[in-house]
Amino acid sequence: MLNTAKYSQQIKAWAKELGFQSCGIARAGFLESEAPRLENWLKNGHHGEMSYMENYFDKRLDPRLLVDGARSVISLSLNYYTGEQQLDASAPKISKYAYGNDYHHVIKDKLKQLQQLITDNIGEVNGRAFVDSAPVLDKAWAKKAGLGWIGKNSNLISKSTGSFFFLAELIVDLELEYDIAPTADHCGTCTKCIDACPTQAIVGPYVVDGSKCISYLTIELKNEIPASFKDKMDDWMFGCDICQDVCPWNRFSVTHTEPAFNPHPDLLGMTKQDWHEITEDVFKKVFKGSAVKRAKFEGLKRNIHYPKI
Repeated sequence: MLNTAKYSQQIKAWAKELGFQSCGIARAGFLESEAPRLENWLKNGHHGEMSYMENYFDKRLDPRLLVDGARSVISLSLNYYTGEQQLDASAPKISKYAYGNDYHHVIKDKLKQLQQLITDNIGEVNGRAFVDSAPVLDKAWAKKAGLGWIGKNSNLISKSTGSFFFLAELIVDLELEYDIAPTADHCGTCTKCIDACPTQAIVGPYVVDGSKCISYLTIELKNEIPASFKDKMDDWMFGCDICQDVCPWNRFSVTHTEPAFNPHPDLLGMTKQDWHEITEDVFKKVFKGSAVKRAKFEGLKRNIHYPKI
């Protein structure tokens, strides 16, 4: 019989060595409670123009359809919090998560290393790594694995570290010891995130209308931003941190230790005028290897010059 407890401890120790903030493990299976929630979210059109969210409904709810013989979902978090800020307070704003290199690549490399450690030390284990790029409900699995609870802003929140972290998974066909006590909800009566959202995207506790979210409007939306959002974008040009910045649990956030997430030397010093006059060459230089490239040069210019009144 496999020494599941020993293997689980080893995997968590390796994850820590690789720089992951936390690691939890859940049994792979059907996410029964998530099915109606996802169905309603899609039915209400909260995914906006993200039509890909309608695809692979069954796979989103059952990782065994993604990995043959899947038995365990290893959930990991990687801190990206920084106290650094853009020097010009009047400049268009960029979310903290996009200050440095694209997290997809950074985390994928770490997951490959973790997979290799498992293979080298435990044996041939079939599995796949996922970083926000496949039909996996990251937050649901992280919650099941005990990494935190899903807050009223729909972000996963940790009592000890807040919510400024990325989530990723390694789904494997290895039986492991499971974290069977999900973290209790500690939002209480607090509604700071709901009250602070300028576009009123948090349409109810734990429900975000993605089509109203500033992150969606500045990144996912490919058409023009609707005129109805004038005066509501709070000058964000890529992403938005408002619902996290106001969350009381983020007072426990600590600065990340991942060099790849450090900002480009020119990024934080750019003035409002610099952003309004940005050229494609500067865009390519400052955002080389950055997640901001997802918006593309024209998309970022659209966001910067979106009418404020």
